[in-house]
Amino acid sequence: MTDVSSWKESIRKQRSSLFELLLNPLRKVAVKCQKAWPDREALTQVLLEQFDSVPYCTYLYVTDLKGIQVSDNVGRNGRMPEHFGRDRSPRPYMKEARPDRDFVLSEAYISLSAHRPSITALQTLYRDGEPVGYLGADFDLRDLPTEGSLYVERGEWQQIKGDPAIRGTVFQQTRVDSAFDTHIDQAMSILEELIVERGMFQGVIHFSSSRVTVWVVDDPYRYRMLQSDALSDPDICLAYPRRPYPEDAEIPADCIGSILRGLKALRFADDTIYLRSASINIFNGLVSLTFSCDGSHYMPYYEFLEKDADFWFGG
Repeated sequence: MTDVSSWKESIRKQRSSLFELLLNPLRKVAVKCQKAWPDREALTQVLLEQFDSVPYCTYLYVTDLKGIQVSDNVGRNGRMPEHFGRDRSPRPYMKEARPDRDFVLSEAYISLSAHRPSITALQTLYRDGEPVGYLGADFDLRDLPTEGSLYVERGEWQQIKGDPAIRGTVFQQTRVDSAFDTHIDQAMSILEELIVERGMFQGVIHFSSSRVTVWVVDDPYRYRMLQSDALSDPDICLAYPRRPYPEDAEIPADCIGSILRGLKALRFADDTIYLRSASINIFNGLVSLTFSCDGSHYMPYYEFLEKDADFWFGG
């Protein structure tokens, strides 16, 4: 388990580490560039001599304050004179540059040449105390080190709007019984057995198309699809070895049946606004709901169990 609670917090920590890693090396190169300013050949020579001192760097270059390149590009294979005079002002990282900001680590962007996620550091150059240009250093995100663990998806209720075209026609549709609906009690009993006793840790139930996509602890990287014939035949349980319910699951085993019964209730509660698909992940502790209006909810299992059909559709 990690202490990083969201993808935004994870990014913030990674950027902070990169900032500390790159700040001093680029400042040292900038001191030499300032002495060579504004001579193209002298600047390019400094970049060639100092390239290896900037860790993980893809390209070094120097621009003026308007973003016009006044040196050649320098990379692992040497100088690239064709970039001299290039106007970098439209690039996303140059939009973050300001003379009053000494050092900028840009947001990630897609590079023009390799079409890969990249990031640029810009160190302001000075002559006689006045800003005159920028030392630019491009980095491919694949080359940069990452620290810490993968973030944990937040376990709070999230509501996501769906396709506006579907929402606009929702009152022109009516639920039609699927093959799954005709034997839903048996199907839900089978799913409860698979989750509680046979290693299924995630399932996506597609009510309207009568299938369930399942993931099991014995083979977590591959999903399996159970269609209506399997979901109406208790023998399908024999295809999945018995496994103890995971101790680190967020959803208690004795809540699985109640969750599945709650999903059934939402499927049949209304013929216009009805549950189209749902998912359970016992490790995330989340239940997801997607209704016929294409709106989706991701919510902790205990909040789901607190709500009844009146909450979703009115008394």
